[in-house]
Amino acid sequence: MGDQRQIPGLAHVAGATTTAEDALSAVRAWIAENVPARWREAAEDGGPAAVRRVRTAREYRAWYPVYGRSGLVAAGWDVAYGGLAWPRETAVAVEQLAARYHLPRLNPLGLNLAAPALFAHGTHEQRLRFLPPIARAEELWCQLFSEPGAGSDLASLATRADRDDDDWIINGQKIWTTWADQASFAVLLARTDLDLPKHQGITYFLIDLRQPGVEIRPLRHLGGETEFFQVFLDGARVPDRQRVGAEGNGWKVAQATLSGERQMVSGASSGGVDRIGGGSTRALIRLARQRSADGLPGGWEDVRVRDRLVRLYCEERVRAWTNQRVRARIAQGRSPGPESSIGKVHAAELNQRVQEAAADLLGAAGLAWPGAGDDPDDYAASLPAEVRGMLRSRANTIEGGTSEVNRNVLAERVLGLPKEPDPWRGKPWRELPRS
Repeated sequence: MGDQRQIPGLAHVAGATTTAEDALSAVRAWIAENVPARWREAAEDGGPAAVRRVRTAREYRAWYPVYGRSGLVAAGWDVAYGGLAWPRETAVAVEQLAARYHLPRLNPLGLNLAAPALFAHGTHEQRLRFLPPIARAEELWCQLFSEPGAGSDLASLATRADRDDDDWIINGQKIWTTWADQASFAVLLARTDLDLPKHQGITYFLIDLRQPGVEIRPLRHLGGETEFFQVFLDGARVPDRQRVGAEGNGWKVAQATLSGERQMVSGASSGGVDRIGGGSTRALIRLARQRSADGLPGGWEDVRVRDRLVRLYCEERVRAWTNQRVRARIAQGRSPGPESSIGKVHAAELNQRVQEAAADLLGAAGLAWPGAGDDPDDYAASLPAEVRGMLRSRANTIEGGTSEVNRNVLAERVLGLPKEPDPWRGKPWRELPRS
């Protein structure tokens, strides 16, 4: 089970035979000993929202190594990989306890994109090398999949990987890469055979981004912020030991990453980030009540507004319950599966409706606000939070695979419907028309 010295205070309950009762008791004791008292008291008095009021993001990042070393970040993983080897029911029960203290996992792209591929197709040596630093957020990750000419049709990608003894030389361009500026490593798809059909000539790599031949450029989005980047690869190197799966089998390996990505962006209780763009329906209801308390129109006292918000709240709860099934698989280090597309499609469109409702609640303040000059960073800071969330949510039906692509996944892989006709199916990649 690996070196249990990496698990301060929890080594005695690591292992598959641990019951939920024993684990919860141990975790409560660990929280009492290791979580700062101010955060604990806020959580016990007012839950996660109260914790956010007393704890800054910088404070949490500084404390996070304590959490990462505990094994709780990925409690279902083997101890050697940075977890506690707990069974699914135990891991889920402890996760729910940790949620009360608002202990979100950092490094979501490593946990939800890289880790599923390593568990499904990586070697034991690769898991030992990469999973513990992922769990501890010591090495942050991003995903180098999409390209200017290969977005929804990802398998048409053109980035090349050419063998050079024990290394691969990478040349190409990736785009819409989230948090590339913060990442040390990336999962990478590159073409290794131009004469095979597009899905067969792709190989999956783990690439070090802190090397010559990697250039990262920001892309500013509609809300004025820069969380997306272009990555240019010009002679960058990847050792063959960092190839995941067989040469040419990258498309199959990538399915574990893509499934994890869809689940990660499926909203609250998805196992990744809380949501991408805006606040929850609980925040909506608080805003509506505040408007009524201030004597403003269109608040909680308006029956039409109340009906709209309660419907959205009910949808959000149903989504969270549905996602728990897939989250349980993630806790065990398993791929979420094509079912994750259900949550992705629903969450993307629901979140857009939620953020539109938030902007609507502002009334005229959602249409105009004090300006901030010509500086894009000042403009981003000037946006009302509800407007910023509404603008950012427009990407929800595109990122992580468009809603159209995910509906195809559901139709073909979940429902077993026939694939759409493709006149280029089976043709060598080099013969395919490309933009």
